Amino acid sequence: MVTPSIPAAELGAGIHVLRNSAICRAWNGIQYRAGLSAGNVGAKQLSMNVATVPPGAIAFAHIHVDFEVMLYILAGRVRHAYGEGLAQVVDNEAGDFIFIEPGVPHEVYNRSDTEPVVAVVARSDAGEWEHIVDYPSTHRPTT
Repeated sequence: MVTPSIPAAELGAGIHVLRNSAICRAWNGIQYRAGLSAGNVGAKQLSMNVATVPPGAIAFAHIHVDFEVMLYILAGRVRHAYGEGLAQVVDNEAGDFIFIEPGVPHEVYNRSDTEPVVAVVARSDAGEWEHIVDYPSTHRPTT
C-alpha cells in the first residue's frame, strides 16, 4: 500500500494549482493520484483526484457516508454492482459520467483483464477518506 501523503499545491490569491501529481494512496484495489482537498488547498466541501482500477481488479463494496461522488471515466470499462445486497448492475465506459448518491452501497469491477480503468473522481467531502465504510462483499478477502 502506498502511504497517503498530500502534496503541496501552489497557493495563490483565490486560485490554487497542483501540477503533475503522483500516486499518493492505494486503497481497496484502487490507486489514487493526489488531487485537491482540505489537506492541500483548504477546501471546505469538495475534493477531486484521479483513480485507477488495475486490470481485473475489484474495489470491494463500500458506502460513502453523507457525501456525493461524481466520476468521469477517462479510459476503460467498469461495472458497478450497487444497492441493497449489490443486486443492481450498471456498466460504463470511457466518456461516461456517473453520480453516486450518499449511502448507496457499491462495488466496482474493472471489466478488462488487460486495460486499467482511469476516472476523475469528485466528492462533496473535502476530507476524502474519512467517511467511507465497508459494506459486505463476497469478494473481499478475509483477514
